[in-house]
Amino acid sequence: MSHKITASFLLLLICLGSLGQKGSLTGFVRDSKGQPLYGAAVFVHDLRTGAVSDSLGQYRVASLPFGHYLVEVSFIGYGSVTESININGNVVHDFSLEEAVVEQQGVIVTGVATATKLKQATQPVTLLRRSDLLRTASTNIIDALAKEPGVSALTTGPAISKPVIRGLGYNRMVVISDGIRQEGQQWGDEHGIEIDEYSIQRAEILKGPASLMYGSDAMAGVINLVSNVPVEQGTVKGNMFGTYNGNNGLPGTNLNLAGHLKSGFNWNAYGSYKSAADYRNKYDGIVFNSRFNERNLGGYVGLNKQWGFSHLLLSYFNQRTGLIEGERDSASGKFLIFTESPLERIATDEELESREMFTPFQHITHLKLTTDNNIILPKGRMNVVIGFQQNKRREFGDATDPSTPGLVFDLETVNYNIQYHSPAAKGSWTTSYGLNGMFQKNRNLGPEVLIPEYSQWDGGVFVYTRKNYPRFTLSGGMRADIRNLRVDELVEGTTTKFNAFDRNFFNVSGSFGISYDINKELTFKVNLARAFRAPNVAELSSNGSHEGTDRYEYGQADLRSETSLQADAGLELNATHFGLNISAFYNNISDYIFYRKLSDASGNDSIVVVDGEPLTAFRFEQSGASLYGIEVGFDLHPHPLDWLHFENTFSYVRGKFHQSVAGEYDLPFMPPAKWNSELRTDFKKAGKSLQNLYLKAEIEHVFRQDDIFASYDTETASKGYTLLHFGLGADFRSRQRTLFNLHLALNNVTDVAFQHHLSRLKYTAENNVTGRQGVFNMGRHFSVKLNVPLSFRIN
Repeated sequence: MSHKITASFLLLLICLGSLGQKGSLTGFVRDSKGQPLYGAAVFVHDLRTGAVSDSLGQYRVASLPFGHYLVEVSFIGYGSVTESININGNVVHDFSLEEAVVEQQGVIVTGVATATKLKQATQPVTLLRRSDLLRTASTNIIDALAKEPGVSALTTGPAISKPVIRGLGYNRMVVISDGIRQEGQQWGDEHGIEIDEYSIQRAEILKGPASLMYGSDAMAGVINLVSNVPVEQGTVKGNMFGTYNGNNGLPGTNLNLAGHLKSGFNWNAYGSYKSAADYRNKYDGIVFNSRFNERNLGGYVGLNKQWGFSHLLLSYFNQRTGLIEGERDSASGKFLIFTESPLERIATDEELESREMFTPFQHITHLKLTTDNNIILPKGRMNVVIGFQQNKRREFGDATDPSTPGLVFDLETVNYNIQYHSPAAKGSWTTSYGLNGMFQKNRNLGPEVLIPEYSQWDGGVFVYTRKNYPRFTLSGGMRADIRNLRVDELVEGTTTKFNAFDRNFFNVSGSFGISYDINKELTFKVNLARAFRAPNVAELSSNGSHEGTDRYEYGQADLRSETSLQADAGLELNATHFGLNISAFYNNISDYIFYRKLSDASGNDSIVVVDGEPLTAFRFEQSGASLYGIEVGFDLHPHPLDWLHFENTFSYVRGKFHQSVAGEYDLPFMPPAKWNSELRTDFKKAGKSLQNLYLKAEIEHVFRQDDIFASYDTETASKGYTLLHFGLGADFRSRQRTLFNLHLALNNVTDVAFQHHLSRLKYTAENNVTGRQGVFNMGRHFSVKLNVPLSFRIN
């Protein structure tokens, strides 16, 4: 019945929207000298439509509903232009683009209700386009994003990376994929994000509380990844992409084809494949079982008309990855295979070189189906987004029965997001009203159980408003949320492992910010926001040993929601010869959730014996905490040497408990400070056949981390290290068309052996031969990326 009601509701909106008037936007795109730019993209983000300029620089975007829209015009090698244009008929508007020393413009959609100029965002947001990601060597998308200041990755080898923003990760931040909140098993150490790296067209990173728009968990910020971007009307575009990493022998490929007919029908389809052997470093040699492979596909079909648009999106992520145990033979120091089983022995050379999956390994699939609709109403417009996700994680750990999983999570989620946007007009308040949330159910389909089966639903209503003045922008809003969590009882034999309970969580969040243009070059931003996170099921219900540690964890069913109040302030300076960006924050968290060691009646450590092994007992508890930090970026591009860039970024975060916990004040697993310096040459034109030629040398310095939570053997200090990277790339062109893009990179040139503080492999077993603890990160690696763009015009 509910799906029939939803279908009828959408049909009614479409019928109402079809009554609206339609217009068009036409004109020319030229450079600063008045010469036409062939192939410039003109895009209206809120309507997901656009056009490409022809050889005369002329463009036409047809079938636009009446209204006020933010239009972005971009062309490789030139600074993007964003202008707010009122469509009230057949509008003629010309654009002039200038060659860009640095990209200062752009349009974002993260943390706001409608498309917004990057400069007008009141919270720090980083925008990365596909061209930026192609210049970065990485084995997954989170590793690529972790190069940005304020962003880090908690890793378990090259395939598993969990994002961390300003010291907070797991369920304290949100990942959005093509308009839908990604729901996997965020609470787990070995659960990365299930999104195809090669298909991503743009990424936006919001650093700061965002519960106003996204509800629970968005305390640290949001990573918004977009794979499906409609191409300009009247075109068919595609890419044939290939890459290779020399360290672990990783070949990867991606094919995609997207089109947009004049009738408004548009589509995209992509498929990706990658296969990695075990990686190497100079201390460990070949790191056994760090191999992985992926086979992913996705795309969408949609219709864009004067009444708005309706898109149906599908993606399927399929990954197998080995789980690195790091156990070694005590005499030789070589890695063991099939540890703690009757088959345990030293791994052979053939097994080290193989890509076959040996236990333990995991198989993760993530299916996602989404309908994204934008309906133009007589007054305003409405977005309706509904998505279904199924996340399955199977862990194979029995060497004597490697084809049977011991642990199987089956998580199903239905997301919904309904927003109404009042008519936008220049100089007036733009207000949006929304309702979003999800329904979720988790089942255990294997013989092993880590968390109970549960079902939960949540919903939040919010209002968000923004007004642009000639020199400043005001934005803010309020939100109220409710979440219900129902946990099922589990009895094993005569013992109750999980008790049943039913909890409700209520929260209020909000945000208010100002972006002020002191002058043409200098912008000041300040924002104050309240966010929250409801405790996850592991924190409420744990009753068992925590894999990879000597802990037995007890949940606490009466935990309260974490709430935070964060102040952000920033300064952006874009001068002729240099740019400066400074962002500082202070985040005060009430009821921060952590685990504390339990004591028995005699005051000694509480011990639980599991399978003959004594484990120290811990329980999740709460306390006040604060985090504070700063991110600084400085880019020197002296005139007339505009092709020369000296870019520097620095980021630092510190987390503290308000009261001592076991004699400690430092929050655990805070990222170390990092400094990146890059010397780069950018040549827009280098002869007739080369454009956007760049050469770069980068120094990445990660500082020592001594501010640790050492109690309970939670973590240890980490040494600092310095890495040297080189990069080279260009667009190869002929007759005004790009034939292919080539990007070469040599990372960790001096083959430094290092352990990042947030690498979980740091805590694997000691090598008795060398005396070194844990497994080290990837050593020197060369990578190549080749992208062949395809582009056709259609009538």
